[in-house]
Amino acid sequence: MPTALLIGSCEPFSGKSAVVLGLGRQLLRLGVGLSFGKPLASDCDDDQRVQQPGDPLLDPDVRFVGSTLGLPESQLIPSLHTINADTAHDRLLAGDLAPGAGFEALKQRLRQGADDLALLEAAGSLSEGQLYGLSLVQLARGLEAPVVLVHPWKDSRSVDGLLEARSQLGDGLAGVVLNIAEPDQVSLLRQEVVPALERLGIKVFGVMPRSPMLRSISVEELARRLGARVLCCSEQLNLLVETLSIGAMNVNSAMEFFRRRRNMAVITGADRTDIQLAALEASTQCLILTGVGEPLPQLLNRAEELEVPVLKVDHDTLTTVEVIEAAIGHVRLHEPVKATYAIRLVAEHCRFDSLFERLKLPAVV
Repeated sequence: MPTALLIGSCEPFSGKSAVVLGLGRQLLRLGVGLSFGKPLASDCDDDQRVQQPGDPLLDPDVRFVGSTLGLPESQLIPSLHTINADTAHDRLLAGDLAPGAGFEALKQRLRQGADDLALLEAAGSLSEGQLYGLSLVQLARGLEAPVVLVHPWKDSRSVDGLLEARSQLGDGLAGVVLNIAEPDQVSLLRQEVVPALERLGIKVFGVMPRSPMLRSISVEELARRLGARVLCCSEQLNLLVETLSIGAMNVNSAMEFFRRRRNMAVITGADRTDIQLAALEASTQCLILTGVGEPLPQLLNRAEELEVPVLKVDHDTLTTVEVIEAAIGHVRLHEPVKATYAIRLVAEHCRFDSLFERLKLPAVV
């Protein structure tokens, strides 16, 4: 029986954590004893927990998944290394590309563990982690573990990454989940693309549509990345931003534009009270004010009434837009509402029966 199952991707931010949560929930409901870990931890500047000497190295993603799935800490597998600029520099200068003694300890734990299956999330791409000896391909070979790939699908050119993965993983590639597909294309993908991929020897477990919610970012995280001052509604920073709008037009045009958007962050100048008030009457999750000056008291009073946070930044509008665009779709899945939605999305769009048969899990034999 395989002791580990790897969840990987060909490129970062493909939706691995969403599939981990959905698949993990299904396994637990089948009565499978489950543990979870990330052999290579991310560099996590948002992890506020202070690491004490001797503490296990647990990535914040591992803690969040464990908490969401109800796994005790004893079933969370510590990471072997943290991937960041400093550790990569040290590894490069040392010229040591082996995973180290920790990898043997991980294999030993998997061999002797009481759980039926260890679910392991790999790094962001096929090659990431080679400097640590912990890339997806190296882990798959070293642990003799099958791999499920989560792969974003834009069009048929997206198959190149899957073909490269099949070439490197061989029979170790158990199958793929196509993710972030345009919702109106999902049915066609199932009818045409899935059979074509399976004729190429690539098993498809599901096709998941693009979800604005899963690619959203909390107002709190936006404020942190922007170094913003929160002028009001600090208790509403858990609101999720799905889209970005720039309030630089006249107020009539702005109102018409805002009505067509949902769950947006609106960036506008601190002196544009007309645009700010128009944005508050739309589906706005936060106002982000740029430029010199402070908003009028009546603007903050109205924002308080509608419970819309107002942020003030020192950046210019262009820089602010760049920061936010880089963040949307590239943040960790750490909000409970997003986790619940991810679990439901996987349940609705993926079927893992053949994977469970391959794993020969006791609950599904």
